[in-house]
Amino acid sequence: MLENGPLGQGDTPQPRIGSVTSIDGSTVHLALLARNGRPEVRVTVGTLVRIRAGGATVVGLITTLSSRSDRSGLTGAFASLDLLGEIEDKGGVPTFRRGVVSFPAIGDEVDLLSPADLRTVYQVSASNTAGIGTLYQDPGTPACIKVDDLITKHFAVLGSTGVGKSSGVAVILDQIMRVKPAVRIFLLDVHNEYAACFGGRASVINTRNLKLPFWLFNLEEFADAIYGGRSPVDEELEILAEVIPLAKSKYTQYKEASDRPLVKRSIGKSAGYTVDTPVPYMLQDLVALIDERMGKLENRVSRMHYHRLMTRIEAIRNDPRYGFMFENANVGGDMMGEILAHLFRLDADGRPMTIMQLAGLPMEVVDAVVCVLCRLAFEFGIWSEGAIPLLFVCEEAHRYASADRSVGFTPTRRALSRIAREGRKHGVYLGLVTQRPAELDPTIMSQCSTLFAMRMTNERDQAFLTAAVSDAVNLLTFVPSLGTGEVIAFGEGVPMPARIRFDHLTTALQPRNDMSGRLSEDGETAGPGFVGAVVERWRGATMNKMSGSEADQGALPRLAREAGAETHLGAALDQVHRRLLRRPLDGAEPAADAAARAPKPLWQQG
Repeated sequence: MLENGPLGQGDTPQPRIGSVTSIDGSTVHLALLARNGRPEVRVTVGTLVRIRAGGATVVGLITTLSSRSDRSGLTGAFASLDLLGEIEDKGGVPTFRRGVVSFPAIGDEVDLLSPADLRTVYQVSASNTAGIGTLYQDPGTPACIKVDDLITKHFAVLGSTGVGKSSGVAVILDQIMRVKPAVRIFLLDVHNEYAACFGGRASVINTRNLKLPFWLFNLEEFADAIYGGRSPVDEELEILAEVIPLAKSKYTQYKEASDRPLVKRSIGKSAGYTVDTPVPYMLQDLVALIDERMGKLENRVSRMHYHRLMTRIEAIRNDPRYGFMFENANVGGDMMGEILAHLFRLDADGRPMTIMQLAGLPMEVVDAVVCVLCRLAFEFGIWSEGAIPLLFVCEEAHRYASADRSVGFTPTRRALSRIAREGRKHGVYLGLVTQRPAELDPTIMSQCSTLFAMRMTNERDQAFLTAAVSDAVNLLTFVPSLGTGEVIAFGEGVPMPARIRFDHLTTALQPRNDMSGRLSEDGETAGPGFVGAVVERWRGATMNKMSGSEADQGALPRLAREAGAETHLGAALDQVHRRLLRRPLDGAEPAADAAARAPKPLWQQG
C-alpha cells in the first residue's frame, strides 16, 4: 500500500495533484500543488482524477481551472471537478459503478487516474463490449461501447459536415457486426458512400437492383409517389381508396381461377382487403377500374378527376426512373417474402447488412421509399415477434423527421417515430445520423439513449444537445473545438461519458462516393472517356431501356434485357396472365374479349 491509498491490480503510483478545499453537491473544489502559480503536475479540463475518500476511490472529471493571488501576493492554482462514480472491490476485482456513496471530505488527497483505473472505469474487459477508438485522456486505453445497450436503446451520431461522422458510423456498425452477428443492419445511405466500408459483409441495393413493387406502398405512400411529393387532390385520393381494394380482389380471383378453375366467385367485391393490405394487384386492373367508373359518369368535372388520375399513374409508370416500382406491373406475382428477405438480409449467407443507396432515386419519391422501408421493417418485427433483431440506421435523419411539421412527408416521420417509441419491443432498433440535430423531431431524438456528439459550431445545435444530455454536461463545452474524428459519447451505450478518438479506417474502407477516387492527384481523369462515361450514366438514369411497343405493354425485366437473355421471365408470366384473363370467371364473359370490344376511354381518344 502506497501513501496515496490502495491501488488497483497492475496499477502504478500516480502523482498527487492537490487536495479538496470545498464541496458543493457533486462539484468538488481543489487547491492544486503549485509553484509560482503553476501546477506542479500538468492537468487540463477533461482530465480524470481520483479522490481517496476514506476507503473508497471516487472518480471525478476536471471542469474548470483558475489561478489567483491572496492578500500576501502568493499565487495559487485551483480546479473544480464533477463527481462521476466510485471504484469498489468486488471479490478482488475492481469494479466501477455510476453514482457516489462515499463523498470526499476537506483535505482528501487527489491524484491522476491511473491507466489500470481507466480500464476499470471504461469496462474494457467486460462482455459484449467493443472498442471503437481510444480515450482522449490515455491513447493507450481502448474506448468501448456496450453493444447490447447501444442497440436496444437506440443511438444517434451528431456532427457537422466534414468532421468524420460517416467514418465514425462505419466504425460503430463494424463493431456491432463483429460482436452481434445475429443482428441485421439496414443502412439508408443518402450519399452512396458506404459501399466500400464493409466488404463482402454488406449487400448493396441501388437503383439498378432495387425491387419495391408499387403494391407494397400504402395509400399515403402511393399517392406521394404519383403526385411527386405534392399534396394529393382529395377527389382523386377517394377514387384510389375505392378502386385499389377491388384491384387486389381481382388479382386474387385470377390466381384462384388458375389454381382451381371450378371455383366461382363474384367479381367486383374487395374480398375483405383494405386499401393498405400488402397483397399484389396489377396496374392495368387499377387503370381499368378507374376508366370503368369514369365511363359511368355524366358530369364533366367529375370525369376530369378520373382522367387526371389515370394520366398521373401512366406518367410515372412510363418514367424509367420509377422502374423499381413498376417493372412487371402488369404481370403480377406475390414476391413479398423474397423482397423482405432480400431487403433485410433474413437469409444467413454471411452478409448481415444492407446498404440502401438513395442517391439516384427520383427526389420526388425518396420520402415515400424511406417511409415504405421504415414501415416494412417495423411491421416485420411485429409479425415475426422480434425473431430477427434489426437495426435501422437513418443517415441525414433530419430530412425525414423534421422538427418543423410542415416540412417533409408526414408518414415518414410517423414511421420513424413508431420505431423510436415501440421498436425495441419488437426487435427493431434505431440509429440516427444527422448534421443538424436542432432540425430533428425532438420526440424521436429523445428516444435515443446514447449520443455521439462530434464537432458542432451552430448555436442552436449546441443548445439542443445540452438539453438532451443529463450527465457530465460540462463535457459539452468541448464540442465546438473537437478535432476531426473525435467524439464525446454519452448515455447507456458507453460505460462513462468520454472524449474519444475513433479508430482510423484504412483508405480502402473509408466512406466515399461511388465516383470519388477516380481522379488522379493532379486533377486529370484516371482513364480516357471519363466525362463521356459520366454523361452516359446521367442519360441512362432517365432513359427507357425498352422499345415503345414494349413500354406500352408494360415493363419487362430490365436486367434480363441488358444481359441479352433470349427468354424473359416477365414475358412468360405475361403470357400466363393473358391466359388467365381469357378464362371465364363465374360464368361471366371473358375479360379480355370484353375489354377488346369496349370503346376506348376518353383519355385515350385524344
